[in-house]
Amino acid sequence: MCYDADAAPPAFTPALWALAEAMPLTLTSADGTDVAAFLARPEFSTGPAVLLLPDNKGLSGFYRHTAARLAEQGHPTLVLDYYGRTAGADPDARPAEFGELPNLLPHLLALTPDGLDADLTAGLDRLRATGAAEVVALGFCFGGRQAFRAAGPRFGLAGAVGFYGYPDAINGAPGPTQLAPGLTAPVLALWGGADEHIPRAVVDAFDTALTAAGCPHEFVTYPGAPHNFFELGAVEHSDAARDAWHRLLGFLARPR
Repeated sequence: MCYDADAAPPAFTPALWALAEAMPLTLTSADGTDVAAFLARPEFSTGPAVLLLPDNKGLSGFYRHTAARLAEQGHPTLVLDYYGRTAGADPDARPAEFGELPNLLPHLLALTPDGLDADLTAGLDRLRATGAAEVVALGFCFGGRQAFRAAGPRFGLAGAVGFYGYPDAINGAPGPTQLAPGLTAPVLALWGGADEHIPRAVVDAFDTALTAAGCPHEFVTYPGAPHNFFELGAVEHSDAARDAWHRLLGFLARPR
């Protein structure tokens, strides 16, 4: 579990551009499922677009605000929800208790790699339809895991960034570590050194697997930082959050 309903992203850089639009969307996945999304576009695009993949609670205010902050830096950003097949395509219509683990678990267990990949493709198609020549996937927690998975050539990403995305196998299902031989897009991985959910050995194994695969990658671990250190309320970890934000912007600004 990652961000509470009232969580907000930190803001470390002034807006460079006004928002041309920030609005909810409904996308159609390959199997006809309606998928909730949120799109924030800057007045002028000055870098790659971002496909923003939330934690396991799905599309929330934290990610709408994060999309807006990225768009203000010149990056059109689209956030995806995961639960159109089981909870409908309107995240705001879900009860407040939806994000509590006993209620969320049946929806989470119903997710499949094929369904997730189809929804990611719908999001990428929507961004590319706005004129985005390059797209970087950015994910948090569960979404970080999906961003790493999407670094394979089938998605055509310019890069993948994951904040504390668990990379190892879960219940026998292969994770990014096991999929590393097929990953090709550059990866930026940001970790909390005090993250109880992701042991150092798991991070090291992912690093080793990406190195063996020849996938370009950069790992940054923040000593003492917990799982969800990138959050406005985590003031004691603001230095780590600030550094992570600037590393993210630097990654997006790299020539490709």
